[in-house]
Amino acid sequence: MTHPDDDRAARTGVSRRGLFGAGLAAAGAGAGAAAGIGGATAATGVNPFTAAANGDESIDLSQSHPFYATAARQPQGGVQTAPQRYCVFMTFDLSTSVTTELQVLLARWSAAIAQLQAGKTVGSVEPAHGDGVGADTGEALDLGPASLTVTVGLGPGVFDERFGLADKRPAALADVPRLPSDNLQAGLTGGDLSLQACADDPQVAYHAVRDLARMARGTATVRWTVLGFGRASAGPHQSTPRNLMGFKDGTRNITTDEDHDRFVWVDEPGDGAAWMTGGTYQVVRKIRMNIEIWDADVVSDQQRVFGRTKIEGAPLSGGTEHTTPDFAATGTDGDTKIDATSHIALAAHEANGGVKILRRPYNYTDGLNEYGQLDAGLLFLAYMNDPEHFTQLQRKLGASDRLNEYISHIGSAVFAIPPAPRKGSYIGEQLFR
Repeated sequence: MTHPDDDRAARTGVSRRGLFGAGLAAAGAGAGAAAGIGGATAATGVNPFTAAANGDESIDLSQSHPFYATAARQPQGGVQTAPQRYCVFMTFDLSTSVTTELQVLLARWSAAIAQLQAGKTVGSVEPAHGDGVGADTGEALDLGPASLTVTVGLGPGVFDERFGLADKRPAALADVPRLPSDNLQAGLTGGDLSLQACADDPQVAYHAVRDLARMARGTATVRWTVLGFGRASAGPHQSTPRNLMGFKDGTRNITTDEDHDRFVWVDEPGDGAAWMTGGTYQVVRKIRMNIEIWDADVVSDQQRVFGRTKIEGAPLSGGTEHTTPDFAATGTDGDTKIDATSHIALAAHEANGGVKILRRPYNYTDGLNEYGQLDAGLLFLAYMNDPEHFTQLQRKLGASDRLNEYISHIGSAVFAIPPAPRKGSYIGEQLFR
């Protein structure tokens, strides 16, 4: 009896068994010399990981998250997963136009990620015979899984003429349009593939992306990367952390399963992209903060910019951090207590047709800029079932947000995040059927 995958093998020149075998072999054999992990940001200086006290949760570095799905439509880790403390984000440009080479890379990555998330190496660190190159770089030996998750994204370029996948491109997958306050740098935009590695140990996250970048050599090249520290979002049972401006970040973030179903997960798209069912979209923005100018502003004005108190994080309309803001409340002077152009007023779902996005950002630092000032900001990572939701929010924020005086969006990209593969399969396999 002929298996459907055997027919596909005749068309693509590679069988399902052979392809996944290639992935396992690659995870065990390595991929030669390392691809550069510094990417576009390397030229601006070293990116140190800095320990950040962002919550009172105890950290168990032996905890692990499974990579493979155990049910249909199960999302990849690193989206709804409780945010870890560190992140390494990297994008790649595909340097091949051979469909099977893209398949093999995704299979190799899948097999390797499963090993890494279990706290294992992707192969031998020290070759048993001769002077061979190690399959695994070895810097995460004995560090444990540290709650590592690696999330793989597919950019719009995957669906151009190179790989014959144009009819599988989701209608929602398109580059983020030019938005108010954008100051994008060419070396910090776009990408065919993305890797988001999050862990509670920075070296574990770095190691994962380093080894996966090695595997991509010959098939993809690094486009840009950001090293994030100090999570700037909270899961349902985590305390709200602070961004580099000193304010709590993500107080009104999505936390419930109901909101994830409504705003995050893709539900059976009708545009030929059934492979995205159970997946989501990732919007990435690198946001530079004018830290030293911000630090010179008086705290009372900083609070008006955000619409919240700096220490407690309570809305200026009163209450505690998690009190629902009252945007109509007025003070004795007759003005609204929360400025209509404050960040929380413009970003509130009440002011945007109920739209919500899942925020998963991290702080970053690139040392000093060309003016000798602190070069730092926010690696903004967000997930949603339609990237237009981000565009809708950012158009309003970019046009009149008081925070714009102190920030600049310098990087941008969007990726489709397929659901997690079952064991024996690989990320995005349904695309090639």
